[in-house]
Amino acid sequence: MSSNISDEQTALTPGQLSFIALSNEYCHAIETARQMQPDEFIATMLRLLPRLYIVSTDLPSSTAADETGYIDSSLDEDYYDSARRSIEDLLGIDDTYLEVFEEDMKYSDTPIGASISEGLCDIFQSLYNILETVREAPVELIQNALIVAKEDFESYWSQILCNNLRALNNLRYNH
Repeated sequence: MSSNISDEQTALTPGQLSFIALSNEYCHAIETARQMQPDEFIATMLRLLPRLYIVSTDLPSSTAADETGYIDSSLDEDYYDSARRSIEDLLGIDDTYLEVFEEDMKYSDTPIGASISEGLCDIFQSLYNILETVREAPVELIQNALIVAKEDFESYWSQILCNNLRALNNLRYNH
């Protein structure tokens, strides 16, 4: 069967495959957090988050200026809350840290607290939805979903990732 589209145009790049694999690994770590010890979970996140940041920055951006992608939410609220509570219980009082990059911080004299468990689960929600979208999807849909992933990363969860990385690093090395 002949086609006008070359294999190169329909194949996923190593960077895209790496993003999908790492997203899967991250989601698995979040889903199994309750089975880990706090130190093991923190070490796992410190290993995954920097790599996730790198592979996310390497994803392709949309080439169409007015093209906006959308991915259905597959993660229900109960599952999100269950994962968040598992991490919150695992970290205990160490789940909260002071956030300096919060927009409201510049107007406040009061420190603003943030939650590691909520931040990690916000990333989890985005990646979970991507993984559910790309599961057994045609390559064109996968590539579009990865463009949406890049947009979500840039506009939303990249800062969350960095903030949580800082907080987790503090727990591991300065606690």
